[in-house]
Amino acid sequence: MAGNQFGKLFTVTTFGESHGYGIGAIIDGCPAGLEINEEEIQVELDRRKPGQSKLVTQRKEGDIVSIQSGIFEGITTGTPISLFIKNEDQKSRDYDHIKNQYRPSHADYTYDAKYGFRDYRGGGRSSARETAARVAAGAIAKKILKAKGIEILAFVNSVKDISIPNGYLPSSREEIDASPTRCPHKETAEKIEQLILKTRKEGNSVGGIISTHITGVPAGLGEPVFDRLHADLGKAMLSINAVQGFEYGSGFDGCRKTGLENNDAFTEVSGTEAQTKTNNSGGIQGGISNGQPIYFKVGFKPTATLMIDQESVDQTGEQVVVKGKGRHDPCVLPRAVPIVEAMAALVLCDHFLRSRTNRMNQL
Repeated sequence: MAGNQFGKLFTVTTFGESHGYGIGAIIDGCPAGLEINEEEIQVELDRRKPGQSKLVTQRKEGDIVSIQSGIFEGITTGTPISLFIKNEDQKSRDYDHIKNQYRPSHADYTYDAKYGFRDYRGGGRSSARETAARVAAGAIAKKILKAKGIEILAFVNSVKDISIPNGYLPSSREEIDASPTRCPHKETAEKIEQLILKTRKEGNSVGGIISTHITGVPAGLGEPVFDRLHADLGKAMLSINAVQGFEYGSGFDGCRKTGLENNDAFTEVSGTEAQTKTNNSGGIQGGISNGQPIYFKVGFKPTATLMIDQESVDQTGEQVVVKGKGRHDPCVLPRAVPIVEAMAALVLCDHFLRSRTNRMNQL
């Protein structure tokens, strides 16, 4: 199976399956001398782990990370970093009933079509459990970016048809994490929580949108033509399970404006830093960061696993009824927030390291 590595200089390879012994990540290209420990990585994993509230799957995983290599006495050595998370609460028997059945909107059929074989236990490699490894790796990328004054805040913008007021931005991660929904607007968070609980009781699921706001990014990150910064951010987000769409800056709304309405007029230039009157570009122009805040939205579909019986077919093409059973998230968004942040951090960290090779005086 190809396609398990992400990045060019700061690379992350993830491994493991939902119901295997464990999952993990190997990071290569991390500079030596970075102070990092398991506790700092664990903070990020705790935000993603299952069972953290009544709104998410009740699979009980501690998601305890273990550093296997690349860090000595709390400092990175410059060698590959290996992170491992043991699976503790696999219930493979919950999936015996779909061993030969294709669940609607899952990767069951496509994996069979591609490989002629699939791990039916929770989806195996296609399970969102793999994203825990990304969050662990993203914690290290975040630490590098934080040292450069770059902060990434992702939050739940909307679930189904319930949205926070336009233009509302949280001031801190604490404001985001104050609600189990990870929606920073209190009144909206309460409505979203009630909707998710109602949906769970019905055995159904709902989707929504996560917004991300990134500050402190210097001008000059991004590698035209094919490795534009927004292209890599888009690929990173679309690689996350259940993601249906990505837009940055004014996004699709900008497509309904005139050029004069959508252009960002420059108001000041000091050295290599420029200021613009508006930020419809979302901090990226020509695929390169312009020093303004980067912002984008990521759309997630409703969880495909339902507690409702659904019609489908089996491997022989016979009509079957897929029974609704097992453990699942009625809405993936609360746990997806740290995943979105992690993937954004991996992209920015990789491009930050790559930017150091653009000029002789940066080598």
